[in-house]
Amino acid sequence: MHSVTRREKMVIAAAIFVASLAVIVAANASRPVAAPQPKKLTRAEQIARGKYMVTIGGCHDCHTPWTMQPDGKPGPDMSRALSGHPMQFPIKENVKLTGDRFVVAIAPTNTAYSGPWGTSFAANLTPDKLTGTGIWTFDIFKNTIRRGRHWGVGRPLNPPMPWFNYREMTDEDLEAVFTYIHTLKPIYNEVPEPLPPA
Repeated sequence: MHSVTRREKMVIAAAIFVASLAVIVAANASRPVAAPQPKKLTRAEQIARGKYMVTIGGCHDCHTPWTMQPDGKPGPDMSRALSGHPMQFPIKENVKLTGDRFVVAIAPTNTAYSGPWGTSFAANLTPDKLTGTGIWTFDIFKNTIRRGRHWGVGRPLNPPMPWFNYREMTDEDLEAVFTYIHTLKPIYNEVPEPLPPA
């Protein structure tokens, strides 16, 4: 029987080391990797993110009443930002559309829409406690968007509100939007309930 040389010992030790390393790598490769946690934003960063989301999400397109701009074109009246359909512009009945080319009518304020579902009015999103979102919690806001229901549990949100797109936002983005809209000037504006189809 021959004795193991120093070189053979080193080769065996290296083989054992490589085999052990392979076992460790294989074991770790099969473990689920934790998703990276989003960085917690400061309040200022959260407000800036919320403003950005409101802007790119087109929230002013419907929730801010439109007026004629200095260039002669209609656009959002930012002095009434996100205050919803103006109560000074009452609409009591659905528009009767004729023909087969159009199925929706839009009020000149761009805050009321009449179609096969009836007539819907853009909500007041300002933090007014009586007519806006001032008494809403973040959970109410989140559930409204996630479920497509007023107050998160009430009537369905009507067209053209694209809640089914906004529900794909992360909780962090929704919280940023909620935080931002609660920095706006509260505007008392009692938006009417939707009108049912004729």
